Order: sequence, then structure tokens, then C-alpha cells
Amino acid sequence: MKMVNKICVVGLGYIGLPTAAVFAGKGIDVVGVDTRKDLVEAVNQGRPHFGEPNLDTLVRRVVEDKKLRATMTPEPADAFLIAVPTPFKGNKQPDLSYIEAAATSIAPMLEKGNLIILESTSPIGATEMMTNLLAGLRKDLSFPTQLGELSDIRVAHCPERVLPGRILEEVVNNARIIGGMTRKCAQQAVSLYKIVVEGECHVTNARTAELAKLTENAYRDVNIAFANELSVICDKFGINVWEMIRMANLHPRVNILTPGPGVGGHCIAVDPWFIVDSAPQDARLIRAARMINDEKPLYVVNKIEAKARSLVDPVVALFGLAYKADVDDLRESPAVHIVEMLAGRKIGKILVVEPHISELPSELKLENVTLMDFDMALAQANLAVLLVDHSAFLHVDRDVLKDKFVIDTRGVW
Repeated sequence: MKMVNKICVVGLGYIGLPTAAVFAGKGIDVVGVDTRKDLVEAVNQGRPHFGEPNLDTLVRRVVEDKKLRATMTPEPADAFLIAVPTPFKGNKQPDLSYIEAAATSIAPMLEKGNLIILESTSPIGATEMMTNLLAGLRKDLSFPTQLGELSDIRVAHCPERVLPGRILEEVVNNARIIGGMTRKCAQQAVSLYKIVVEGECHVTNARTAELAKLTENAYRDVNIAFANELSVICDKFGINVWEMIRMANLHPRVNILTPGPGVGGHCIAVDPWFIVDSAPQDARLIRAARMINDEKPLYVVNKIEAKARSLVDPVVALFGLAYKADVDDLRESPAVHIVEMLAGRKIGKILVVEPHISELPSELKLENVTLMDFDMALAQANLAVLLVDHSAFLHVDRDVLKDKFVIDTRGVW
């Protein structure tokens, strides 16, 4: 592989921006591309547009060192990393329009010897689809789907595998799956990642890499669904689900996960549907797990409403909006869905506590929903609901809670 002097990262979201900053931190010239003008301007001022430990310091440094800059238009580079969203449509089918748009945008910039890496979590065959799209746009160049190892352009799928709250650490230290369209594509991708990655790089083909990433999240989803189903059964029989799980986990070969109000985030709540879409007749367990977890927020809402209707003047305080503890990420958050459904049912005054945001998301800017700090919400509420186990919520004065009805979806109160 020729020396990499410049990388173009398309998509400056939760994955693209940290990845771009880490490469820039190693002295590589990086241009980040995004369609949002406000985001591009923020990055060029050295300001990330989301919270992540140490990211602000790193971005500010590499921007000041002129190793990272952002633009709305791709530029020629030695390697192109595509890290754009892959949501699903209303019918749970994968939406590949972001990948298609990203590929179309870089097509005019491609030169012989370039490497293209798709980092976006993708359904099976997406890397081939992207490669064929590029081949149609640049008939003067050859691609792996046409000439294999002899192609002018190398293409690989290397899915991100990071956890919000630990992204910078995990971009560097986690093992990476390198799914090359050919052996030489994989080798070139390994050489690129070894600039920043200290974990092992495991080489496979693109389709295996695509399904491996989806499987990681589907595995988690299935196991969470088992715990969530148990929580509903335990409610029916008046059993404390967390105590029951602790007892069951005493078995040396049992490790049941913790139930909650549902599953959120852009990975576990979305990616299993890509497998279901690819093999609808075969992915029966994966589909069932998704449905169990998707239905859990409604179960929680019904439980909260039943208790609220028994109160003369219900004031419901809901603690946490993020999809997981100690982050500001609200994507696919079951807590957001719960608050939205409760607000629509007009059960009374709703107070929301989320220490990681400064204003409510647009769907919750409603007349009967108020964002409030922890102490004020707890003082006013007669029904307290824990939806997210943020560190700030773990140590509560039991004397304050004893005069309130409490619904704890996380098992910490």
C-alpha cells in the first residue's frame, strides 16, 4: 500500500468525528465531510457537536494543528472512510440512501490506488451494492466486483465496534473486523487501521464482516429480550425480578442480563432488523426478540398510567431520557418514547429529569412536560419513575422516596 497522507471521512457523527480526530492525532491530514453546515462550522471551531469524554480536547488540538478540517464537499484523498447513518424505514427495512449519497459524493474524487472503507453498520451485501454503484459512476476505473485483485480501487467493510462514553479508547484498543472485497483490499485496510489501532485486526470477507457486526448487536438484543420477558412474568406473580435474576445467576453457567424499559441506541434497537429483512423466514428468534423489546416501553407506560390514575392529582417525575446511563444520546431511546406516550394520555403533570441535556427534544416540547432538575422534580412528584440508571440518580435519600410511589425500571432504587 502506498503511503497514506490524507484521509477523507464522510459523516461526522458519533463514529466519524472521533475516527477522524484519532487519525488526525497521529499526524494524518484529515478532511471531514458532512451535509450539516452548523456541524461543519462547529468542527472547524474545534467544537464537537455531542458529548464524549476527551473528544473536545482532541478535536480542538487537531484543528489547531491544522490536521483536521471539515467541509461539506469531499476532496481527493488516499483513503475514504464512510461513516454515515444506516437507519431503517417505517417498514423496518434498511435505509441505504445515506450510503448511496456518500458513495455518489466521493465518486468524482477517486483515483487509481484509492482505498474505500465502509464503516457504517450495513445489511448483508451493502458493500457490494456500494461498489457496484461506484463502478457505474466511474467507468474509467475498475472495482473489485469487476476485476477482483486487479482492480484500480480497493474496497472493504470495517464496522465500527465502539461504546458511547468510551469511543476514543475503543477506536484505538478494540479488535477490528476487516472485511475486504478481496485479499488485497483487506491487506490495504489493515495497513490503514494499523496507523491508529492497537487491537488485533481480523481479516475476513465483506459479507462476513457485515453479518458479524449485525450478529453482535442481535446477540445482545436477544439476551435483553429474555430478561425483559422475565420482568413481565415476575410482575404478574409479584416477584422481584432483580432478586430472581441474582438467584438464577448463581448457577456457574447462567448469566442473565438486566431488564429495563426497552432497548435504545442506534445499534441494538436497529441492526437486528437488518438480519430479519435479509432472511425474514429464518430469523424467527431475532424477530421475536425485537418485538419483545419494542413492546416493553408500552408495558411500562401502562404500568405508570395505572398508578397515576389512582392518585388524586398525579405529578409524575421521570428520571432519565438517554438510551443508556451517563450519555447524552437520545437516539431510539425507550425513555423518550415512554414520556411521549404518557404525555399523549394526559395523565397529569409530567416532570422530566435528564442531567445530560439542556433542553427537551422537539417531540417532548409539550404543554404538560417540563424539564427540571433532580431535587425540584423529586420534591414535587408523588410518583417517581426511574428510566435510566445515570450515576447522578444512584444515591437517593430513601426518606425522600418513602412518601412517594416508585416505579423502578432499572432495579437500583
